[in-house]
Amino acid sequence: MAHAPKSETKQDTSLTVLGLESSCDETAASVLRLHQDGEVDLLSNIVASQDEEHRPFGGVVPEIAARAHMRKIESIIEKAMKSSGLIWEEIDGIAATAGPGLIGGVITGLMSAKGLAMALGKPLIAVNHLEGHALSPRLTEPCPFPYLLLLVSGGHSQLLSVKGLGDYKRIGSTVDDAAGEAFDKTAKVMGLGFPGGPQVQNWAARGNAKAVKLPRPMMGRDHADFSFAGLKTAVARAWDAGNKSDISKADLAASFQRAMTDTILDRVGKAMKIYRRQTRETGQARLVVAGGVAANTELRAGLLGLAETQEFDFIAPPLKFCGDNAAMIALAGAERLAAGLVDGYDAPARPRWPLDADAAASAPKSGYGKKGPKS
Repeated sequence: MAHAPKSETKQDTSLTVLGLESSCDETAASVLRLHQDGEVDLLSNIVASQDEEHRPFGGVVPEIAARAHMRKIESIIEKAMKSSGLIWEEIDGIAATAGPGLIGGVITGLMSAKGLAMALGKPLIAVNHLEGHALSPRLTEPCPFPYLLLLVSGGHSQLLSVKGLGDYKRIGSTVDDAAGEAFDKTAKVMGLGFPGGPQVQNWAARGNAKAVKLPRPMMGRDHADFSFAGLKTAVARAWDAGNKSDISKADLAASFQRAMTDTILDRVGKAMKIYRRQTRETGQARLVVAGGVAANTELRAGLLGLAETQEFDFIAPPLKFCGDNAAMIALAGAERLAAGLVDGYDAPARPRWPLDADAAASAPKSGYGKKGPKS
């Protein structure tokens, strides 16, 4: 088994890490400096979108994404380093998303990181993409452990108790589709454009959220799991049965967004009770939201209100750090490097990699196959 070299102890207690992200349709690189007190200096953050490549298909095409990552990643790394103003000797470690995600993209970023680490003699940190999201609020403000995490994105919808770096316990997860997938499919069915989440929100701003009656799956259940397949199907049926005017589009988008928000708030409210029971926390706790769907303004406002009523502080990353980005991967890499958690050059690329692997393996919510538990 090959092992990455350990970095020498430095007089400066800060750590500077190059992070790479390529798990879906964003090719990104970032240079970040983490100080011993937890303060973060973001020295560069370069993101190359693939929206134009995927827009004709109304969604991400894995083969197209993988090719785009291969074309772009070298120049993105060069731009990140140039923008940071640093030279390679000033980098303490190389971090990259090692999963979960579209395997072609994950391999591209991880292999690039391995090549750099080997050539430069730097430690390699193979980062779980979900851990990057979980830590993303710490990019801009203090977010001490422990906290309750709502992770909502195009591929994942989970509620987790975050006790510390690498210490996660699942409270709830989706039994079928993710929230972000439901946003994207709704936009595709209605022909709103790509990417779906922002398009739905834009149209919803002009609509009547009470115009179309839609289900709130799992609402009121005595657990914290999600289900969005039924809501997605109900939207498609409502669209097929209605007229196709702009007013109807706006009303259906608004009704869908309200149903999604109501459902998530109900599930988070249940998770808050479970979280307090499991952790025995009293008084003010913390609710953190992360992932691409966390950029939805109606959901953020609803979560803020819920947190206030349940005596939780509400913490969310700035909108630019909700979607996939390399800054969160660099931060996760720096925190792991500071804890002495480095990886060998044989670290695998993983299409599936749950944060709470034990729970995912013993009680999978949305599939378990040869590639491992999905959630």
